[in-house]
Amino acid sequence: MEFETKVLSRQIQEALYNHNETLGTAESCTGGRIAEAIISVPGASQYFKGGVVSYTNEVKENLLHVSAQVLAEQTAVCEEVAREMVIGACDALNCDYAISATGVAGPGGGTAEIPVGTIWLGYGAKDDVRTFKLTEDFGRDINLEIATNKVLRLFLEYVNAKHAENSSQEEEK
Repeated sequence: MEFETKVLSRQIQEALYNHNETLGTAESCTGGRIAEAIISVPGASQYFKGGVVSYTNEVKENLLHVSAQVLAEQTAVCEEVAREMVIGACDALNCDYAISATGVAGPGGGTAEIPVGTIWLGYGAKDDVRTFKLTEDFGRDINLEIATNKVLRLFLEYVNAKHAENSSQEEEK
């Protein structure tokens, strides 16, 4: 595992552990790489609840409660599915936060509308989900590495901002 991934995982551990919060994952195209990165740090069991690898629409619908209508109308590679995967993971895994990824890692599977390299990332709490879209194709392995590190970085920024916001609200009281 690359150094940046380990550093991000360690920082996420510190952020969540220090606030007694939990995390889960819902992954499609990344196939468990995000969960693997998170558990690469000893002590991850203190805050990581688990992950769902929802490689098929059936699993997205049945375990994560992603809307069948959204899947039919927009495909699994869209912002709304990434958002619903976060919410579904928070519910299914009973965790404070979740991270999701859904996309076309390649080398095949892309279309004119959704080319290879299109990966939607989701992260946040079930009542506050953020998303980010990757669009460049660097080949399957690099696409997956970029997606994993990008969503870990985005989640870390998000959770640190939440903690800072909560601290300032506490100080105002």
